[in-house]
Formats: sequence, structure tokens, C-alpha cells
Amino acid sequence: MNKKFLTLSLASLLTASCFAQVKPLIPNKDAIKFSKAINPENAYKHLSILASDEYEGRETGTKGAWMAADYIRDYFKSLGLKGPVDGGYFQKIDLVNLKLKQSQLTVNGQPKEYLKDYLVYPNTISDNGFMFSGDDIVFVGYGLKKDTYNDFAGTNIESKVVLMFANGDPTLKPGERMDRSSVMEMRKQRADYFAQNKVKAIITIDPTIDRLTENFKKNLSDGQVIVKTNSVLEAARQNVIPRISISLALANELLKTQNTTVADLQKKIMDSKTPASMALATPFSASGSKSETPVRCENVLGFLEGTDPILKKEVVVLTGHYDHIGLVKDPNATDKVNNGADDDGSGTTGVLLMAKAFTDAKKAGKGSKRSILFMTVVGEEKGLWGSEWYSEHPVFPIANTIADLNTDMIGRTGEEYLGKPDSANYIYSVGSNMLSSELGKLSEQVNATYTKMKLDYKYDDPKDTEQIYYRSDHYNFAKVGIPIIFYYDGMLEQDYHRPGDEVSKINFPLLTKRAKLTYYTAWELANRPKRPAVDMDGKGNPKK
Repeated sequence: MNKKFLTLSLASLLTASCFAQVKPLIPNKDAIKFSKAINPENAYKHLSILASDEYEGRETGTKGAWMAADYIRDYFKSLGLKGPVDGGYFQKIDLVNLKLKQSQLTVNGQPKEYLKDYLVYPNTISDNGFMFSGDDIVFVGYGLKKDTYNDFAGTNIESKVVLMFANGDPTLKPGERMDRSSVMEMRKQRADYFAQNKVKAIITIDPTIDRLTENFKKNLSDGQVIVKTNSVLEAARQNVIPRISISLALANELLKTQNTTVADLQKKIMDSKTPASMALATPFSASGSKSETPVRCENVLGFLEGTDPILKKEVVVLTGHYDHIGLVKDPNATDKVNNGADDDGSGTTGVLLMAKAFTDAKKAGKGSKRSILFMTVVGEEKGLWGSEWYSEHPVFPIANTIADLNTDMIGRTGEEYLGKPDSANYIYSVGSNMLSSELGKLSEQVNATYTKMKLDYKYDDPKDTEQIYYRSDHYNFAKVGIPIIFYYDGMLEQDYHRPGDEVSKINFPLLTKRAKLTYYTAWELANRPKRPAVDMDGKGNPKK
């Protein structure tokens, strides 16, 4: 564990920076001069367009997102930024819409009803579809294999249909949660174990199927939009085992042969903390296939080449995601647009403001020594798609990328700061020390010199229950060893992913002050003799 969080008293000291204790930099007059482009008036001009009802919430793969991409491209072009993707500004992403072409499922020879008894997601179906049958189902509880608990012990699953609960872990204490990396590792081990045993199919018991809404059914019939990142393609290559989710009623029908129910098994396992795996002799057959249609989707990139013959080969990346969650699904809603003014129209606006400031500086002969890539990414709300795509298909070498500064929600006051004296003078700074102590120190110095905000490090705590560090686009840069800082306002309740996230609620002076902090940090990174050293392990611990 990071020593910063070993004691409560030390953690509390690290909640916020005290810039009076940090040695400031010598203020750069040019940086200050050109920062004037980052102002509330310019911010309002951009955000009032991007977060307007006309843009329909900018959902990835829809007209609203395409309109936003076109707007950002045109603005980058108007500033004189170069299009770095074969002369263009769009980095195309391999996005497709998957639809279920056909499915059937029978138990004891009796057909079951799709979307009532069972569910098959198109993205879990291989390109060749699936078809299987048999009467050898094995119930394996939660599908867990740990030192103290093993659902597979003494159970033969080879070439069988596996039945398991969709979620849960009886080994955890009340309120305890596994961190993201542990969950991912557990899932990988389970998938490997299933593959090694040539499992015929995986059937999960999912109570949500018993209460599917009409909106959900309609959305699923419209298709599943996925991006073909390397991880998705690899998962598709490995995940050739059919996966079907079934209702509680159908699960109880399968368990009837052993005179038990889902509720009885869950109670038995939780009370005893021991597995209750068993074989079920029930004839079962299923088949399914899918169709695939390409969907327009792109990151928008604008490139400002550095002025130093050597340092210009290195790149500072400034990111924000321009997508949001689109239109409200409820047909009875009075406000049908999730405008996403703060999430993340505000961060996207910040990138546009910084692009203006840096291009103004270069036109005046004060261009940065290193190159700067202004990149607004798509698909963040779907699972960090755009940034993951860039990390796998970088336009500029990862080895030459010295840092990513990511602005995602910088326009409002989060719940913890409402009504407090510093409510208009703070920002959550996330991840600045995870990979580079030098970047963390520089961030403090920049703030002490120029913006004098409260830097709150709450979300750097590895015990953060929200796991904020993993939830925005900077993480896909950190994954490949690039130092990052994520700037975030902490708004997780009021209007988050709701129609109320509108331009009228944005604090534009606060938005621009946070954007200036990002800008000044980028200015230092782009002009310093040396790039920030990667001296931390990605979790805030010094490298050994």
C-alpha cells in the first residue's frame, strides 16, 4: 500500500495541497499573456453549442456525437492546428452495431421465450454463432476459485454446461469490495479455467431478467454498439464459449431436479461459507447468431508542432471526452436531452480554450518547444473507448508521449464543497503522483505560482470506493506508462448523467480557472528541458 495512506492522520494531511509550503516557479509572462484566451466568454461560446439540445446529448455513434466531432474539427482547423491523421483531424474508430439474428433455447424439449426466460447479448456471440445441446449441466455457485473457497473443488466441468450466479462473492465481509484489478484477474482466471476444461456453455442466473423494462428490450433490439479494441478482439478470440443469462424462474426449473431453489442455495452458501456445487441432469439446448454493421465514430485530434528541433519529437497530450449519454429513454420525460454540460462538455471546452491559447502563442513567436496534441475522445461513457483506441493505435509514439492532462467535469461544484468557503477555488487532482513524483511536484508548483487553488487528492486513495482513477480517459495513457493528471470537480450526485446537467448550471469563471491550471501545467511540460521521470509504479509507490 502507498505509504501516503497508511494512517488516517497522514491521509488527512494529503487531502489538499497547501501552496504556501511549495516553492513557486518564476512566473512566465508569456504564459500569463496568452492565458487570456481562456476566459468565461470564450468558454460559454463553445459550451452553449456543444451542450445544446440540438446536439441531443452527444451519444457515441449518433448524430449528436457526429455534430460535436464536426464542430471540434472545424474549430481546430480555424486555429491552424494540423490534422495529424493522414492529414485529417479524425482518428476513425472501428465501431460496429451488433444485433441478434436468431436465438432459441429449450429445457426438457420445451422452448423458452427470449427476453422473458433468457437473454443473449450479441457481443457474447462469436462470428460463427453457436449451437449446443446436452443433459449434463453443472451448478458451480459463484464460479470462484480462491485459497479458502473453491466452487470447482471435486466438480467435473469438462465439456459440460456450467450454471452459476451472475454476481456475488460469499467470501467478502459485509460492505467489502474487491478492487478493479483483483476483479479483472479473477475473471481472467475463471475464463481460462473454463477454456481449459472445454466448457460447452456458461449459463448465468441473472435476477434482472425478471424485470426487464420495455425501454431495455427496445434498446437491445436496436443493437449493441461496441468498439473493436485489441482487448475486445482478444476476448472474442478466447471467448468462444456461448454465454446465456437466464431468469430466476428458469433457474429454479433447472434446480428442481435437486429439490432446491436459487434462494435456498444462496442462503446455504452464505451461511456455511462453503460451496454447494452439484450436477443437474436436465436436457438443455440453445443456438444463436448475430449481424454486424459499421458505425461512424472518431476521436478528434489537432496537432501543434513544437519549435525546438529536438524536443518537438516529444508530445504533451491534452484530453477531454466530447461524448455523453444521449437522449432520455423514458418516453414520458419532459426534458428528453441529457445535455452533458459538465460531463464532459466542460472538459472538452477546456481543451478548445487551451488550443486557442497555445496557437495564439505560436503565432506570436512564443510557441512551445515540445509538440502538443489536443485530443477530444469519443466513447468515454461507453467504457473509455476512444482513449483505449488511441493507446492501441497511437498517432504519435507512446515512447515520445511525455504526459496526458485530462479534463473531465471541471465546470461545477461537487457535493463535498457545496456551501464551503473554497467551493469556487478547488479541483480534485487525480493520479499526478501515480507514475511520476516529478509531475506531482510540478503540478503543486504550477498551482502555487499561477492559480492558487485547493488541490484535493481524495481520489488518489487506493481505498476510494468510487475508483475514480480508473474511470476516465487518462487511465488508458497511464496503462501504457505515460504520466497523467486527471482534473475533476467531484459532481457525482447532483444532475450526474441526468437532463439537469445543463449550461445554465455551469460556473464559467471556475471552469476557466481550472482550465488555466491545466494550461499552465501543460506550458511547463512543453517547455522544460527534461520530461517528467517515470519513477513510480502506477499505484503511487516508488519503483524498486
